[in-house]
Amino acid sequence: MTIDDLRVFAAVCRAGSLSAVARDLGCTQSAVSQHVKRLERELGLSLIERHPRGVVPTKAGRVLQAAVATGLGSIDHALHRIAELARGEGGSVRITTGATSIRHFMSGAVVAFRRRFPQVSLEFQTEVSSRSCLDSLTAGRVDLAWISLGTPVRGIDQRPVVDLPWVLAVAAGDPLAARDRIEPADLQDARLIGLPQNSVARSQLDSWLGKSDIRPVFDTSVADWDTAILLAELGLGHAVVPALPQWQGPGHPGLRLLPLPDLPALTAGWAIRDWENLCPLARAFADTVAAHCGADAPLPTTGPDTA
Repeated sequence: MTIDDLRVFAAVCRAGSLSAVARDLGCTQSAVSQHVKRLERELGLSLIERHPRGVVPTKAGRVLQAAVATGLGSIDHALHRIAELARGEGGSVRITTGATSIRHFMSGAVVAFRRRFPQVSLEFQTEVSSRSCLDSLTAGRVDLAWISLGTPVRGIDQRPVVDLPWVLAVAAGDPLAARDRIEPADLQDARLIGLPQNSVARSQLDSWLGKSDIRPVFDTSVADWDTAILLAELGLGHAVVPALPQWQGPGHPGLRLLPLPDLPALTAGWAIRDWENLCPLARAFADTVAAHCGADAPLPTTGPDTA
């Protein structure tokens, strides 16, 4: 059993396809299969099941997959950390987040960080959900993940940075636009633009609405907050979204954001594997983003219990 065997096995489980992994690695499908078969011979159990549309891990394979994801993630993180120590002030900081988060939360921080550390490369990997960001973090492919914070995840330290109040976005000419606030009852049977089903924001919104026995109708589903805002501003529906400063002012003359004060705020912040062993450059970038989001001090050195 080699580290390469484990890496290839983990890649097969993620892709669900031997041929896809072979293309990514620039080798033959037979070579990929040999890595998996070597593990199966040593362990004495089948690790994957072959189906017409790909492969899936067996029960034993899922156990190994979970262990490999954590173990290889720790090794890759350590190797990256050692390389950063060798390079001193040079090197890179690897961040994963949603496609629009850099513009909304990090643009000023990126400029400030690059002025302070001109030799450091910032590498951004965009994902479609907080879950995908956490998967990249667990696998050791990134140093930091900027996400909407949700339930605790074992082995992941979630550090809140900014609380985002919820608003109802409507067009300026909408009858609701003159309102000072929106009450929960106003959303009963309302037809809304829906946030992505797999997002933390959507799950928290659905939970709150369910506890309040509020049942709106989601007519349209969109991929991100910005698309929901665009449709609302065009008068194509109403959207319950977290309030972001960029949506107010002259850039959106046709948009009105009506406060929903009874809805608990959505918290955004950093997810980190191990804050104490995070490289100084990554910690400096995390603190820079927190400062530009309105925090007065660096992130705390101890986080919430994530067990």
